[in-house]
Order: sequence, then C-alpha cells, then structure tokens
Amino acid sequence: MLKKTVMRQYWRVQQSQTLISMAFWVTTLTLLTWPYVKWRFDSNSEFLGISMTYWGLLSIGVFVVGCVLLIGWMYDVIFSLWRAHMSVIQERNPYTTYMLNGPVGAILAQTNEILKRISEDDQEIIQHTEFVDRWLEWNGQQELWKRTMDGITEVMGEGSPVMLHIKEKDES
Repeated sequence: MLKKTVMRQYWRVQQSQTLISMAFWVTTLTLLTWPYVKWRFDSNSEFLGISMTYWGLLSIGVFVVGCVLLIGWMYDVIFSLWRAHMSVIQERNPYTTYMLNGPVGAILAQTNEILKRISEDDQEIIQHTEFVDRWLEWNGQQELWKRTMDGITEVMGEGSPVMLHIKEKDES
C-alpha cells in the first residue's frame, strides 16, 4: 500500500513538472532579460491603469512562452523528431517484436490449442500451430510470464486455466 501511494505521488510530481518548469522558464528568462529592456518601459507611466513595468514584464513572459511553443511546434510539425524517437522506442521494445506479454500469450495459447483441435488434417495449420507452440514455450520460460502467471493465480485462485506452455515451478 505504501509503495503504491509513493508511486502515485511520484507520478503526480512528474505530471506537474511540465507546468512548473514552464513557470520557471518564464520567470527566470523574464527577470534575466528585464535589466536589458527596462529602459523602454517608463515606470512612471501607465496603460489601462497598469504600470508600464508590468506590461514590459508581461510582454517578455508572453514572448518566452511563444518561443517555447514555437520550438515545440517546429519539433512536432516541421522536424517530426518525435516520430523517430517513437520508432526507436518501438524497435527497442521486445514486446513489439518477438516477445508476448502474459495476457496476450494466454489468449494466443488458447486460440492455438482450439485451432489444433479443429484442424487435425490440415498440414499447413499444423505447421503454423507447432511454430506458435514453440514461440509460446520460449515465452513461457521468460521471467515476466512466470510473474504474470503467479499474479493471475494469486488474483483468480487455482481455477485459472491451465497454461500448457509454462513449466511448473521446481519443488527443489
């Protein structure tokens, strides 16, 4: 329970980080720029009842936000760098290439078993199901599948479906 609470708070900090960092960017750059441009804004005059100093600070802040948004738009629309980034992430993720996660593997195993039973005479389907069996057996030996099946058994009890591709735990 404590671990989940700590992780939720950590996630909340991460989510608010974008807004907080934008506020820090605007504040820092506005205050760093102000000494160089304050001579353009007469602090003794007002516009719409607001001191020109505040208008100057506001205009710098809006400019900084505009620049950040422009850079983000260019990153997204012109350069499309996020697409390359996502491609690399997908290529590095074994679950999008050759590994199966536990729930998908369980469904695939059950579907493959049904396909074997209804297509005993079709050699192409038998060859396909044998390949899928080898793939499932290899995945069944991976640590993630073992943890997944332990979790399913813990949640659902012993009435869980038999997973033919997962070897029983050694009783050593």
